[in-house]
Amino acid sequence: MTSSIYQQALGARFSRLQPELQEYFSLHENSGVYGTGHGTFDVAGCPAPLVRPFFALAAQENSFFPEYENNVDFTVRNWAHRDPFGRPSLTARRDLSFSNVSRVFEDTTSWSDGRLVDYLGVHRRMATALACEVTGNGHMRMVSSATRLFAGLRLPLPDAVGAQAYMEQWWDGDEHRFRIKTNVLHRQLGPVLVYAGWFTYELTEYDGGLPPHVAPARWERRT
Repeated sequence: MTSSIYQQALGARFSRLQPELQEYFSLHENSGVYGTGHGTFDVAGCPAPLVRPFFALAAQENSFFPEYENNVDFTVRNWAHRDPFGRPSLTARRDLSFSNVSRVFEDTTSWSDGRLVDYLGVHRRMATALACEVTGNGHMRMVSSATRLFAGLRLPLPDAVGAQAYMEQWWDGDEHRFRIKTNVLHRQLGPVLVYAGWFTYELTEYDGGLPPHVAPARWERRT
């Protein structure tokens, strides 16, 4: 495969992205490189106190985190590969440095049956559908929906329980770096997870595949 999962999802619209974003979202299994970003979130974490105890449990799964701080340094690494079921995928690991603790947020996004599915956490027990679009000024925008849990059974979460994530990423030509903002919104509680900031990005050559030390503890075939 010589096109990325995001090129597959966007089709001809991919060319409307800012050139720097086209490079960022072009990683595929035969690229021979992986990406590393270093930056700072102006704000990151859970702004909803009622939700923080649940996110403290989720933090053990490397999915969400209960902290809520300003000026949080982070590193993100992206690897394009095929998952064990043959699906083109991209695995990302984000390491966040809060004042008193370090957190990991990891996921794998797979191109499956003509759509993007994002699997969260070290055991990939939560999945959402991802829809991509290009804004009028060439930004990448993603919206998650249809959250489900895999706890033995496949458990779709109703709207009253689930939440939707809204992400936008773009290239800041004045600062020569990427910017990103993400909001996870619950219908009743409002924002439950936010992170927004900037990062620089570089590509490094490697021999392909997903390194064992970043592979999840389990993979999920179901969508």
